[in-house]
Amino acid sequence: MKKYFEAVEDYARQPSPESLQDVKDRMSAAYSKIDKAVKRRVLHSNNGSRKKSRLVKQLKKVQAQLNPPAAETTAETTEAS
Repeated sequence: MKKYFEAVEDYARQPSPESLQDVKDRMSAAYSKIDKAVKRRVLHSNNGSRKKSRLVKQLKKVQAQLNPPAAETTAETTEAS
């Protein structure tokens, strides 16, 4: 998971399609490791779900910073009118 978070940080510093693909590849690998740990009962299923949720949450946070939602921008302009 540490490699995944490093990939997300790299994507945040220099967003590109290649770095996003690297993030997705590392997310897939992290999901696989978490699922195997849950399957072998090293982790409880809720713990595995929480870890996977945090992976996605981190990526969405970075993507939101890079691409602010257009809905908020249009809502602000209509309120100002």
